[in-house]
Amino acid sequence: MSPRRAAAALAAITVSTLGLGALGAGAAAAGPTAPPTAPATAVTRAALDPALVEGRGARVSFAEQEAENAATSGTLIGPDRTAYSLPAEASGRKAVKLAPGEYVEFTLPAAADAITVRYSLPDAPAGGGTTAPLDVTVNGKNRRSMTLTSQYSWLYNQYPFSNDPQADLLHPDWWITECGCVPAATTPAPVVTKPFRPTHMYDEQRLLLGRTHRAGDRIRLTVPAGSTAAWTVIDLLDSELVGAPHIETAAANALLFGADPTGRRDSADALDRAIAFARRHRLPVYLPPGTYQVNRHIIVDDVTVTGAGSWYTTVKGKGVGFYGKEATQGALAGGSRGVHLSRFAIEGDVRERVDTDQVNGVGGAMSDSTIDSLYIHHTKVGLWFDGPMSNVKVTRNVITDQIADGLNFHTGVTDSLVQDNVVRNTGDDGLALWSEKTADARNTFDHNTVQSPTLANGIAVYGGADTTVTANLVADPVREGSALHIGSRFGAEPFTGALRIAGNTTARAGTYELNWKIGLGSIWFYALDRSIDQADIQVTDNSFLDSTYNAVMLVSDWPVKDKVRIENVHFKDIKVDGTGTSVLSARAAGSATFENVDARGVGAVGVNNCGSFNFPATGSEFTLVDRGGNDGGGTTGPWLAGWELPNTITCDDRPPVVAPPAPGPW
Repeated sequence: MSPRRAAAALAAITVSTLGLGALGAGAAAAGPTAPPTAPATAVTRAALDPALVEGRGARVSFAEQEAENAATSGTLIGPDRTAYSLPAEASGRKAVKLAPGEYVEFTLPAAADAITVRYSLPDAPAGGGTTAPLDVTVNGKNRRSMTLTSQYSWLYNQYPFSNDPQADLLHPDWWITECGCVPAATTPAPVVTKPFRPTHMYDEQRLLLGRTHRAGDRIRLTVPAGSTAAWTVIDLLDSELVGAPHIETAAANALLFGADPTGRRDSADALDRAIAFARRHRLPVYLPPGTYQVNRHIIVDDVTVTGAGSWYTTVKGKGVGFYGKEATQGALAGGSRGVHLSRFAIEGDVRERVDTDQVNGVGGAMSDSTIDSLYIHHTKVGLWFDGPMSNVKVTRNVITDQIADGLNFHTGVTDSLVQDNVVRNTGDDGLALWSEKTADARNTFDHNTVQSPTLANGIAVYGGADTTVTANLVADPVREGSALHIGSRFGAEPFTGALRIAGNTTARAGTYELNWKIGLGSIWFYALDRSIDQADIQVTDNSFLDSTYNAVMLVSDWPVKDKVRIENVHFKDIKVDGTGTSVLSARAAGSATFENVDARGVGAVGVNNCGSFNFPATGSEFTLVDRGGNDGGGTTGPWLAGWELPNTITCDDRPPVVAPPAPGPW
């Protein structure tokens, strides 16, 4: 190597720390402010008392505080779980609506230098969103202004949705629940109210406060008197102590390859050069603090890319994404290998759902890889992996405001872990395993928090072998899905081996299924493409809190109800705290066992057993096995009474819904 090239290489792996050190020192020198006297704002987890979910959900560094628990001059909205409403999509089904000049004020529970605000603004009359300011002060001082936007919110109409609030039905030949008809085949044609089915109403924005503030300091969010927005809804505030940026001293610094941290110039080619250099010299790529414009995929293989922290390093643009090679590429099966992404944010620019668009934050196939401590925002899917691939660990990421899924292990993903991630406001399943054509196997979803999926489920498993879903917290699904879902559908391979669903908590789950006109369970099993009968399914030590309808549902669709079954499902050590209807709704053939399932606050008969709706004289096609210790119930007596066993028909197709009581300590 020539002296000049050697010097260039040395420069590329040496990071100057003067600027970063000064930034960190400046933050420390500012010092904390003295805490004033203020009433505490409750700290919650998924809008619940943390004591109710101890040991479950993502282990995070921030504190969540709900606006409805804070001091405000605004108006409380909710509670309401009706789809297409602002409260329904809010965490805890409540929020605060502010007119210009009004505020909501939170008292910090711990030292913090950064906040995240979850909010909603009105759409523009013709769609496309609006922008409006929000003032932030601490103890009445240090005013900063955030510019909120609804450009990434507000979808309408039927799947795959429209950005136009005045659009006619996308599928007039589909049955719709609003008229109970197929509009194109109905005379006279029904009048469909516009905007039709408004959804995906919230967004979030983050703000570094510039200094550390103490517990007890008051964070006030005020809509300026001259705001152009008729209203601003504040749902919650997350606060945390971020600290100084991370510095990687022995790395290929992207700045030295031409990356622009101001975001004015496209940095995609510069990142490619940095990655190529880093691979040759067995170094990580370092992205110092800044915003890097990238408008295409960055292909990663056998490389580490790390930033200064997701609050400091942002990769942003149209079509931005970090992708492994396709699973069929390369000498080895599994696409890319040895990819490690950490400590930066990916900010997409996805405003509509086009399922064929590859505009995901992380994608492709990455075996033997890690994705850690990213913030993924405004992409189509946060992480969509197409196998076959194995041994990927997705940990400690925040995935929010996605048009579709938060994460999907699609086709032949094996021996992988998804742990300690926060997923909020997805337009489809929050976390999903989809064994289309090739089975996923031996994967674990553990200690994740999934909140407010506006469509579909919090955590969904579509086929596969030996799957583990443990210690997750799932709350507030909005429509056409629920918190936990086990589905034989979408062309998935059968469930085989062991399926373990243990130690999870769901809250305010169970939505109204538009086509069936019934409420779903907080956990629901759905046999559609084939029976669910080959796997040993253990549902153990779960808590179903404040279920809108029933806690557990096992169901098949009418055209296949006499062809499919649900078997080998075992419920043990379960707590059901409040249901709008039953503990169990059985709408399929099959059987399940129950042991130590305790219930209280049950709104209807404990078991709503319709079987396959043939109503034979021998009883329902669904059989319940009582293994003892099943206690409690509601107004109708014990939830699992002797007269309901083994298969008494107790079918009420659409029982009245009783608002369940708030959950509490057991």
